[in-house]
Amino acid sequence: MEAWIVSKRSLLTTALVLVAGSFAPVYAQEPAAAGLNATVVAQWSIITAGFALAFAAGLAALAQGRAVSAATEAIARNPGAAGDIRGSLLLGLVLIESLAIYVLLIALILFFVNPFVPAG
Repeated sequence: MEAWIVSKRSLLTTALVLVAGSFAPVYAQEPAAAGLNATVVAQWSIITAGFALAFAAGLAALAQGRAVSAATEAIARNPGAAGDIRGSLLLGLVLIESLAIYVLLIALILFFVNPFVPAG
């Protein structure tokens, strides 16, 4: 019979998720006044969209830099495979950039459409 090997990190993560899930109802709030709540939701959605855009742009830039660095090193090691490496690099850069553009789209929706605020 094969023994299961479980790391301390996975046990700690599982325990934290279970504890956080069990205490989630404690943080539930009573319904507030509609006017104040809509304003607060609008403010926080704009702030959240700004932070999401900042994180996405920063991490996309880091990922693109790392991809270009790895491709340059690979081409330096094997110049004969430059075409294949370049094709894979461009595909990877396009996918990384598309993730940043998706976050920009969501941020623009939160800025201008603001779906969390009821129409009125």
